[in-house]
Amino acid sequence: MDSENILVTGCAGFIGAALSKYLLQNGHKVIGLDNLNSYYDISLKQARLKDVENSDSSKNDWKFFNFSIEDNHKLNSLLDQYKPSIIVNLAAQAGVRYSLKNPTAYIQSNIVGFGNILEACRNFKIRNLVYASSSSVYGGNRNLPYKETANVDHPLSLYAATKRSNEMMAHSYSNLFDIPSTGLRFFTVYGPWGRPDMAPFLFTKAILEKKPIKIFNNGDMLRDFTYIDDIVESIYRCCMKPAVKSENFNYLNPTAESSFAPHQIFNIGNGKPIKLLDFIETLENILELEAIKNFQPMQPGDAKSTEADTSKLVEWIGFKPKTDLRDGIKIFIKWYKEFY
Repeated sequence: MDSENILVTGCAGFIGAALSKYLLQNGHKVIGLDNLNSYYDISLKQARLKDVENSDSSKNDWKFFNFSIEDNHKLNSLLDQYKPSIIVNLAAQAGVRYSLKNPTAYIQSNIVGFGNILEACRNFKIRNLVYASSSSVYGGNRNLPYKETANVDHPLSLYAATKRSNEMMAHSYSNLFDIPSTGLRFFTVYGPWGRPDMAPFLFTKAILEKKPIKIFNNGDMLRDFTYIDDIVESIYRCCMKPAVKSENFNYLNPTAESSFAPHQIFNIGNGKPIKLLDFIETLENILELEAIKNFQPMQPGDAKSTEADTSKLVEWIGFKPKTDLRDGIKIFIKWYKEFY
């Protein structure tokens, strides 16, 4: 496969760092961009960057830049200098609950910043845009498993609303300027180098420190936990296969899974939702420690259950996320103990 120049925004994040490393290992040149914000531990982000840097044997295929995608001048200068053919936009203000406290951060990064990315794709003739959406867009919809054809007009949080906005913004640019773009709805990603604000990390830390863990909705929740390697492989294949226009699009009866524009949306999940209490039990068994459980009511903005239908993704890229939860958790815990 020919080497590509690929811009990865949010490259110090959990998914961004793992993808950057994988791209380098597969012979591509990676321009990494991240603002290293303080939403969570910056030293973890810096350690991820060091891990990416160490994976690049030639040392010439990896370039890192520290600024925000909201800075349109710097973004355009970067693209002008390195001329990537593919952009993977993973930069965003993450987290559902934090969007209740600091909504401005979400508007700036997820709306203004993403608008800058789309303009960059237009002005620099980007061959393919792959961007992060979220399973959060399904909001109040309880019809499981979630399919890309489902209604996504009832977000439960501003975070979810910004991600749905990204999908609509990308579609409009794909239509107007013929930019192939692919939106990926991620379902609860976990694994080594994971995010400290997410359940696998929070629960592992608390159990090892013999501190209580908060279990929301009294544990009556389902999550479609998806291992990081499965996420990265899926993104990579989407990078190498740009979206195309649907030949059979019906203008009189349009449906959500097809488009007259070169724009696609896919779920990326394991397709096997796990009860939250079963997930905690898996952690307890591997750690050989019992969790101190502190049951709490449902939090505003949280979805009760998530489950991905990935049949559309499998048909497009010929790959299905498949890592077993217990196997993935074992690898995560091994990394956690070594790192901390």
